[in-house]
Amino acid sequence: MRQRIMHHGTRRRRERRRRAVWTGGELLVTVGVVLLLLVVHQLWWTNREAKEGARHGVEALEREWGQGGGADSGTAADSGSGAPSASSSTASTASPGSRAERDLRAATLTPGRSQAYAILTVPRLHLRVPVAEGVGKRSVLNKGYVGHYPGTGQPGRAGNFALAGHRNTHGEPFRYINRLVPGDTVRVETRSAVYTYAVDRTLRQTSARDSGVLRPVPRSTVHPTYGYTAPGYYLTLTTCTPEYTSRYRLVVWGKLVSMRPR
Repeated sequence: MRQRIMHHGTRRRRERRRRAVWTGGELLVTVGVVLLLLVVHQLWWTNREAKEGARHGVEALEREWGQGGGADSGTAADSGSGAPSASSSTASTASPGSRAERDLRAATLTPGRSQAYAILTVPRLHLRVPVAEGVGKRSVLNKGYVGHYPGTGQPGRAGNFALAGHRNTHGEPFRYINRLVPGDTVRVETRSAVYTYAVDRTLRQTSARDSGVLRPVPRSTVHPTYGYTAPGYYLTLTTCTPEYTSRYRLVVWGKLVSMRPR
């Protein structure tokens, strides 16, 4: 019986192939581990870090307001026709025409860029986060804060107080705003006042370039049947949709229903 002769060259080629396959397998495993760590960092660690930062931000504002020192970086409602009068449901609420209400309507300093100057509270979502000026990712949104669109109104003033927040990662404060229904309340606290808005309507999906939702009288330019036609005191909450994408925007609108001094 003839025996098969294995040449040294053949052995070397087979050995090289085995090493190449082994090395490729190791690389694939390494890449998989790195990708898994990136996902964990993005979906878990950034949330943990940002939520903790937002909590500290709220506490810092509350301490600052409690001390009552420094310039007032909060905002107040403008005077003028069509403004909702201050609610009289509690003893601490200003009565219409009182000095307290006039103080609420007094013009105050505009917050600086990326400065946290208000607290947003949404009882249905158990949400309480700082509001900062601007919508920059690194300077505001990635901290777990809610950002105020520059050029839109301020809390309690006539026009449109428009905010943005992450829906996924980095604290994801607006992850569940799609659960808000008409009548749900949203509170905005500043150094001088607390403004309460009632959710009025929701635009489930629109273009990221739909600037109409941010106008003083908010109305979608993509879906014109959604929005308003008359001046008022509006709140706009925007975030990305569907989840884990940034292709479209989800919009929730509310109207100012009461204001009271802190």
